[in-house]
Amino acid sequence: MELSQNIRFYRKSMNMTQEQLASKLNGKKSLVSNYENGYSVPDIEILIKLADIFEISLDELVGRNFPN
Repeated sequence: MELSQNIRFYRKSMNMTQEQLASKLNGKKSLVSNYENGYSVPDIEILIKLADIFEISLDELVGRNFPN
């Protein structure tokens, strides 16, 4: 999965609107929309905030898979 898809997936799994997530990021709804549609990529500080909000690791958020 792409990062944009993961952001949407985890946001929806927490029953959060784009507006609610944007508020937690101190941003606007359009910011979250741009992330979810792949128009922009969050910087590392936002990625850390997103992982904290979703209560997941950065690896999970970015879809990093480790070989077995």
